[in-house]
Parts: sequence; structure tokens; C-alpha cells
Amino acid sequence: MTTAGQSDDLTGDAADERLRRWRLVLGGDSADGTGRTLTGQDAAMDGALTALYAGGGGTSRRSGGNRSAGLGASAPSVARWLGDIRTYFPTSVVQVMQRDAIQRLGLSALLLEPEMLEAVEADVHLVGTLLSLNKAMPETTKETARAVVRKVVADIEKRLATRTRATLTGALDRSARISRPRHRDIDWDRTIRANLKNYLPEYGTVVPERLIGYGRASQSVKKEVVLCIDQSGSMAASVVYASVFGAVLASMRSLSTRLVVFDTAVVDLTDQLDDPVDVLFGTQLGGGTDINRALAYCQSQITRPADTVVVLISDLYEGGIRDEMLKRVAAMKASGVQFVALLALSDEGAPAYDRDHAAALAALGAPAFACTPDLFPEVMAAAIEKRPLPIPDPA
Repeated sequence: MTTAGQSDDLTGDAADERLRRWRLVLGGDSADGTGRTLTGQDAAMDGALTALYAGGGGTSRRSGGNRSAGLGASAPSVARWLGDIRTYFPTSVVQVMQRDAIQRLGLSALLLEPEMLEAVEADVHLVGTLLSLNKAMPETTKETARAVVRKVVADIEKRLATRTRATLTGALDRSARISRPRHRDIDWDRTIRANLKNYLPEYGTVVPERLIGYGRASQSVKKEVVLCIDQSGSMAASVVYASVFGAVLASMRSLSTRLVVFDTAVVDLTDQLDDPVDVLFGTQLGGGTDINRALAYCQSQITRPADTVVVLISDLYEGGIRDEMLKRVAAMKASGVQFVALLALSDEGAPAYDRDHAAALAALGAPAFACTPDLFPEVMAAAIEKRPLPIPDPA
């Protein structure tokens, strides 16, 4: 640590900036060793940090004067604090501080106030918190909460929808091609490229040993996708992303998409897929987990196994019957279903999950892995085309 006495070898401005930063990090305790007093905006930033990370105790100085810190239990004080941190810190830091405030200071109840919701920096984690509070939310807050959720959903959809549709349209087109087409159905461009090795220079032509045809509309069959989503509290971010992807997939005419959420009960939200916000407010984050029951329902909805992709999104902490769950996965795969197991669908890195169940699925030929939203279109494209999944390196 650099203290006041150790900063003499630095230029005056550099030493002052270093002391300032250490003072903000260390929080102003008498033993912090900086000897630095904060004023102005620095004091306000320090007050916002102290209010959160001193657990309601401590003091901060604003313009040289002492003021008590701490968020307390009132919505107005928290609303002011939320406004302060958005003023003094970048969005990425604001989101971290909001999550810490919810966890450290028990602010979930305060998010039920409309003025609070209007003050927060909306992100996936906040949406998860709102969904977990949905049943307790007063009517005066619900419209504000829906507006917050809709903003986050719109941002996610803007980021991911176009690429998802383009990637899956290409995969569906490739999977629909026929290998023994009639003359009028031959895709000559791809046929020539596939047979370039058979070029005969003396005749200036290609011998088409393998014909590639377009899948005709009358012949093509819709692929079916079943998204089976664990709505336990730890899966909040995955539920948000999966709901958005479900709406995107449902908008594609060449796909038939079903969305099922579960804890110890199973709820089919397919009829709400035209609006991912409705889907999200139809979930109930928290509770136990019965993967076996959820897979039993999904299995009962499959009519064309060879044209079906089932995506289970769960941390695999099963509260149901483990052996039955594994038997269902094995039966679906044996019938021709492409089964994908995602431990998480989020940007949060390596998730906590049941390693024994993940290993058991891998032994059945269904490796379980975490997937970022950006990778999800590629995973779905591979499943549709029945080729190896692009499993990310766990490192």
C-alpha cells in the first residue's frame, strides 16, 4: 500500500491522485494511512460508497462537514442514493452497487415502490429481482415494473434478435436441402461447388456426382424447438435471456417453438411467446426443482422426434426422481430428439451446478455446459443441423 509517507518520490499531482484513490478505496477509517480529507464530489462519492459498504455506519464528509451515512429503510433515502451513484459512477459500476445494495441491505422490499424503480439502472439482474417480487408487488408498482422489464428486454432483443434469425435461417435452409432432388429443385450453385473436385479440364465441365437440392415448401417440415427452463431463483438471468430467445424463435415461421418453465410444478407459456415481457411475468422465480416432471411434460408434447430440439436450461440440482430424469433424456435421444443441456444462459461465467448429474448426462451423449447469449444461436444452429455442438472451453 502506498501511504502519505511513501508518496514523496512521485510528482505532486500523481501523489495527490494516488492518495485520493486510496482514500476512496479504504473508506476514511483512522487507520487508513492516507491522511487525506475529501471535499466536493469526492466527498459525495465517498458518502455513496460508505452508505453501502459500511453497512449503515461510519461517516463521510461533504464540503468539509460531517454527515451520517447509511441507507436506512426509507424509500426516499434509497432513491436519493440511487440518483447519486448514477451521477458519480459509470453504468457498469452502478449495476454492481445496486446488486450489492439489494443483497447487503435488504432493499428488495424498497423496489416495490414506483419511485424506486424509476431511479434504478435497469439490467438483467434487476429484472430477476422484480420477477422474484412479482407476486408481492402492489398494483401501483406493476406498470412501472413492466416498463423497466420491457426496456431491458428490448435492449437484449436489439442485441441478439437479428443475428439469431440469420443464423437459424441458414441452418434451417441447409437442413431442408434434399440429396436426390428433381431437376427443377437442384441448387446449381451449391452443387457445382460441392463437385469442383470432379472438374474435367479437357471438357471444361464438372461431373456432378452429388446433387444438392432446395427443400421445397411442400416437402419441408417445421423444426420443433422446446425450451424447458428451470425457474429456481439462481436461474434468474437465464430465464430472462431464454424468454427473449423464445420470442425470437417463435417469430420464425420455419420453427414451431414451445416454452415451458418449471420449479416443482410445470407451466407452459407457449401462448404468451408473442411478448417476452408477458412470459417473464408468467414465471415465478424461486422454489424447488423437479426436472423429471418438466421433462415428462416436454416429452408428452413431442410428435416428431427426428425434427425436434429440446433445450433444458437448468443448474441440474434435481429435487425429483434422478433415475427417471436420466431415463427420459435417454429415451428422447434414442427416438431422434436433439437434446441440449445448458447449465446457464447468461454472461455471468461459470455457474454452480450439480456435477454428478452433468456427468450422467454427458455419459448419455448430452454434455451439459454454460452458454452465453451470444453463443446460443450457434448452439441452436448446430442442434438443428444435427452436428456437434460448439461447446465452449470451460477454462
